[in-house]
Amino acid sequence: MPFVDAGGTRLFYRFDGKPGNPVLVLSNSLGSDVTMWDPQAAAFAMRFRVLRYDSRGHGQSAVPPGPYRIEDLGRDLLGLLDALGLERVRFCGLSKGGMVGMWLATNAPERVERMALCNTSAYFGEPETWNARMKAVLASGMEAVVPQVIERWLTSEFRARAPDVVEKVRRMLLATPPEGYVACCAAIRDMDQRESIAAIRTPTLVVVGTHDPATPPEHGRQIAKRIPGAKVVELNASHLSNVEAKDRFTAVVRSFLEE
Repeated sequence: MPFVDAGGTRLFYRFDGKPGNPVLVLSNSLGSDVTMWDPQAAAFAMRFRVLRYDSRGHGQSAVPPGPYRIEDLGRDLLGLLDALGLERVRFCGLSKGGMVGMWLATNAPERVERMALCNTSAYFGEPETWNARMKAVLASGMEAVVPQVIERWLTSEFRARAPDVVEKVRRMLLATPPEGYVACCAAIRDMDQRESIAAIRTPTLVVVGTHDPATPPEHGRQIAKRIPGAKVVELNASHLSNVEAKDRFTAVVRSFLEE
């Protein structure tokens, strides 16, 4: 299996698509692994060399001691790009992945050509909510939060009509190492990128979900207001818009990143 040492953290990654095509990095949400991008992988790989990876604490990547910071996750990605010899990429991140994308475009703008920030936030300001979630997972494992997370990730209508997809998401969440999940929760809890993202000049698309309670549409619109020239697209979906509105998500993100 492909692994790299990214600044001391062993990361799992995979490529899809033809070598020589422009590289598109996909960065995952909290509690997910590379399979969360299965709905997009084939379509994106028709145009790009798609690079998926598991962030620290998730999937097949290492679980170093926490807590983590968004900067740690961003530097992991830089280490991955360096190890693979990738100087400049296009980027799409959802939720936690979008937070990493904002950090990357702020701190290493020369590495990002275009980016899509999906169902994400620059700041939450509700440490009590994160602390309670972290405490529950440490005490009882991922089982303690999976039902509530799925309710926030996918609308009730979608859950009713696509139980097989819901089950796949449930298994992915349950497979997440609790220590890694909690350490990444701390990174999100402590993040505040509201001011720093004003320096971003990377062409940016912000995707929001109409029914997203985790990162409400207003969070995305605030990001777009801070990043000069950013565009906003709203999808009829909850938090995992790439799953719930997969065809529309794929079309709008691919069109933007191909420009």
